[in-house]
Amino acid sequence: MRLKLDLSVMEHYERHCPPAERRYNCLIPPPPGYKVPIKWPQSREEVWKVNIPHTHLAKEKSDQNWMVVKGEKIFFPGGGTHFHHGADKYIAAIENMLNFTDNNLNNEGRLRTVLDVGCGVASFGAYLLASDIIAMSLAPNDVHQNQIQFALERGIPAYLGVLGTKRLPYPSRSFELAHCSRCRIDWLQRDGILLLELDRVLRPGGYFAYSSPEAYAQDEEDLRIWREMSALVGRMCWRIASKRDQTVIWQKPLTNDCYMEREPGTRPPLCQSDEDPDAVWGVNMEVCITPYSDHDNRAQGSELAPWPSRLTSPPPRLADLGLSSEVFEKDTELWQKRVENYWNLMGPKISSNTVRNVMDMKANLGSFAAALKDKDVWVMNVVPPYGPSTLRIVFDRGLIGTTHDWCEAFSTYPRTYDLLHAWTVFSDVQAKECSQEDLILEMDRLVRPTGFIIIRDKQSVIDFVKKYLTALHWEEVATADSSSDSDQDGNEIIFVIQKKLWLTTESLRDAAE
Repeated sequence: MRLKLDLSVMEHYERHCPPAERRYNCLIPPPPGYKVPIKWPQSREEVWKVNIPHTHLAKEKSDQNWMVVKGEKIFFPGGGTHFHHGADKYIAAIENMLNFTDNNLNNEGRLRTVLDVGCGVASFGAYLLASDIIAMSLAPNDVHQNQIQFALERGIPAYLGVLGTKRLPYPSRSFELAHCSRCRIDWLQRDGILLLELDRVLRPGGYFAYSSPEAYAQDEEDLRIWREMSALVGRMCWRIASKRDQTVIWQKPLTNDCYMEREPGTRPPLCQSDEDPDAVWGVNMEVCITPYSDHDNRAQGSELAPWPSRLTSPPPRLADLGLSSEVFEKDTELWQKRVENYWNLMGPKISSNTVRNVMDMKANLGSFAAALKDKDVWVMNVVPPYGPSTLRIVFDRGLIGTTHDWCEAFSTYPRTYDLLHAWTVFSDVQAKECSQEDLILEMDRLVRPTGFIIIRDKQSVIDFVKKYLTALHWEEVATADSSSDSDQDGNEIIFVIQKKLWLTTESLRDAAE
């Protein structure tokens, strides 16, 4: 497969599913000596070495303070290629440049969602959390191999992905800030197609913070890149919000005015009006600027409430889906009730720090995640590419997520989530005539030993899953019908499972040696 791909445009780092006969039909055992992960917030600073036995990255990046191996643990001092002295100091420098109220990057709740491309071990995202900002940290399995696995082991939101040939799996206008520090991306390639993809996912007035030699170096090649990049973003109507030392921050326009004032024939062109900027699953990137709709152009901004009221305020884009504020509010209320019920069912098995990385496998409007607001967790909200594209509502609530089809494997490493919530996901997969066995194996791959799975589905699905409990080393925690937490007639069953910690005899022997 690799031989057929265009390496120059990172196509080999994008998603590629093996043909059916090459799929693994087996459980993935934990590495020898695997330990239950260290709990958040301590995990931000340290993880067990045996859980991710890939320490060459520590050696390679030792001078940049990415991570340090000491005894049984790997420590994260908060450094990065561009910020050896720590992400917190680097973030403070960016805050200073943007001059927001109280020098806080969250700008009184107006800056909430961030995309960090080429994120390394995600220390930038880790240190933003204290400012009530959530970053989607994105990196491929490239020469730095398991950087995303380290990020998730630390309890930091992260996703395996790359700016290659396909659109990122996020709707248009999802992030207030995109960030790249020494991310080794050639932004000028293919007529600026990658910058145009960032432009698509940035909100009106959104920022791109770029820290790289081109922004400050004086040698000829860097100066050439800087000149060409400045000309390109100028034609895209971005303006410099601030430039200092080794960082430049550009800002995207709030309206279409500047696009309309460009000379005829200016490149990159505006996208055609019939192109859907929110269609992302397997869709190729385009060399064009995504203009605002008439409504957004008039609004001169995204009209979102500041965080945290953003979480429960009906966002304007509900109207695009034909949904009323009342439907949104009812949904929020319903899932509040359901989540309380789930936590009661897990009862004695769960304490305040048991769960950190959560995935809602069918997030709809994001109300399951919204109901977890007071718990110290983050949620990857997954929306399928078929059906209503509600992921934009998820992002408009100040949450993060991705598009995914559960007939395929998810872009992450094994053992990266503490809790999976599967509301009618099995029924959907069955309706699409995909394999429920493949889905159950994929869920086992995603969930950490001692982690939980909540399946909410019809009785026949629960019966199907029960047949596999012993083989999967899964343990039933609770079963309930949904009449207790539902406005419907309670025809869904709630089935709560815990995955046991198991090791193969081979891995036990290795650990003993």
